[in-house]
Amino acid sequence: MDRNLTGKRPTFSRKGPHSNPFRILFLLILIAGSIWLVHEIGSEPGNLIKPLFLPTPTATRTAKSYLNEAQAFFNAGKIDDPTEPDAIDAYREALAIDTQNAEAWAELARLLTYSSTLLSTQEDRIARMEEARQAIDKALAIEPDDSTIQAIYALVLDWSASVASDQNQIETWLIQAEQAAAYAYNLDPNNYLGLAYYAEVLLDRQKYSQAEQYARQAVELAPTVMDTHRVYATVMESFGQYRVAIEEYEKAAEINPNLTFLYIRIGVIYRELKVYDRALEYFNKAVSINKANGIQDPIPYIGIAKTYSRTGQFFIAAINAEKALSLDPTNANTYGQLGIIYTKARNYESALLVLKCAVRGCSIEEAKGILDDLIPGNTIELKESVKGLALTNYEVAYYYAQYGSVLAALSRPQQNYCPEALDVLEQVKSAYSGDPGLMGIVAENEAICHLIEETPLP
Repeated sequence: MDRNLTGKRPTFSRKGPHSNPFRILFLLILIAGSIWLVHEIGSEPGNLIKPLFLPTPTATRTAKSYLNEAQAFFNAGKIDDPTEPDAIDAYREALAIDTQNAEAWAELARLLTYSSTLLSTQEDRIARMEEARQAIDKALAIEPDDSTIQAIYALVLDWSASVASDQNQIETWLIQAEQAAAYAYNLDPNNYLGLAYYAEVLLDRQKYSQAEQYARQAVELAPTVMDTHRVYATVMESFGQYRVAIEEYEKAAEINPNLTFLYIRIGVIYRELKVYDRALEYFNKAVSINKANGIQDPIPYIGIAKTYSRTGQFFIAAINAEKALSLDPTNANTYGQLGIIYTKARNYESALLVLKCAVRGCSIEEAKGILDDLIPGNTIELKESVKGLALTNYEVAYYYAQYGSVLAALSRPQQNYCPEALDVLEQVKSAYSGDPGLMGIVAENEAICHLIEETPLP
C-alpha cells in the first residue's frame, strides 16, 4: 500500500449539506439563557449557586499540611520565633482544625517543653511549662492509654519540676512524672521515647543506676533519634562523664543540626572544663543558626559573655552581654548577667544601674537611659518597664548579693546606700542561710555598712 503523500492537498472537511440555520439559532438562545441564569443566581446574596471559578473565601489548608510544616520548622531550628511563624505556631494551627488529634497535642507539649530552654528568665520558663502541661492534658483526655503520650507527660512534669520554686510542688510533679513514665513503660517496654524520658525522670529522682540503664537502652533501640542521645548525654553529664556527654550531644546535633540548645549545652560543658576556645565555638554555632533563621535570641550571647568573663576579658564579655540586652531589653536576667560582668571589671557605677534593674526592676525611662549609654544611636523603643527578679534560684540570689555588694562599696557617709544594701542582703540571708559562699558576701558587706554608719559626717 502506497503510504506516500500525493500532490493533492488533503481535505479535512466533511461532505454533506450545510448547517441548519434554525439549529444555530436555537443553540445561540440556549447559550445566552445559560449566561443570564448564572449571572442572576450568582449576584443574589445567599444563593447556593455561584459563578464558576470564583476564589474560595479562605485558604483551605488541612491539619496534616500544618503538621508537616511544624516538623519542617522543628528540623530547621525554628521552634519559637516571636517575629515569624514557627513550629509551635504550626502545631496550634493544625489543632485549631483538628482538635481531637491527641498525637499533635502531645507533640505540641514536647515542643513547648524544649522551647523553655530558649527562654532566659525563670518567670518565662514557668509560664511556658504551664502551657506544656495544658497541651499534654488535652492529649491525655483523648488518648490516656497511649505509651508515647504518657512518656511525654512524664517529660513535661519532670521539666516543670526543674523550674518550680516550691519544694512541695517539685516533689509532687516528680512523683507524678515517675508514675507516668512507669505507666508508659508498662504499656510498651520497647518505646524508645518512653525509655528515654523515664531515664530523665529517674535521674532527677536520684535513681542513677536505673537511669543509666534505661538511657542506654533507648539509644540502642533508636540510634537515629535526637531525644535518646540528648537524654543519654544528660545522664552522662550528671555522672561527670563529660567526654561521653559531649559525644552524645554531638550525635543529637547531627540528627537535628539546627537545635541551638544542644550547642549551648556543649558550650557550657566545655566552659566548665575550662576549654574556652571550644566553648566559644559552640556558642557561636548557635548564634550562626539563629542569624540564618532570623531569630533574635540573647542566650548564645550570654554564653559567650560568661566565657570571656571567665578568662578575664571583661571588655569583650561586656560587648556580648550588651548585644544580648539589645535583643531582649526588658529581660531582667540579662541586666543581672551584665551587672556581674561590670562588677568583675570593677565598673561599679555601671554595675549599680543594671543590677538595680535585675533586682528591683526599673522604669522605661531608666532602661532607655541604660540602652542609650550602651548602644550608639539607640533606636530601641521600650513598651514596658523591666520587672525585677523574684528570689527563686541561686543565680538570682547571686545578683542580689552582688547588688548589695556594689551598694556597700559605693557608700560614703555623705552618700549612704547602706539601708538599701542591708535590706537586699537580709533577703539573701533569709533565703540562703546555708550557702557559705553567699553568706560570706553578706557578712563582708554588712561589716562595710556597719563601719560606714559608725563613721561621723565631716
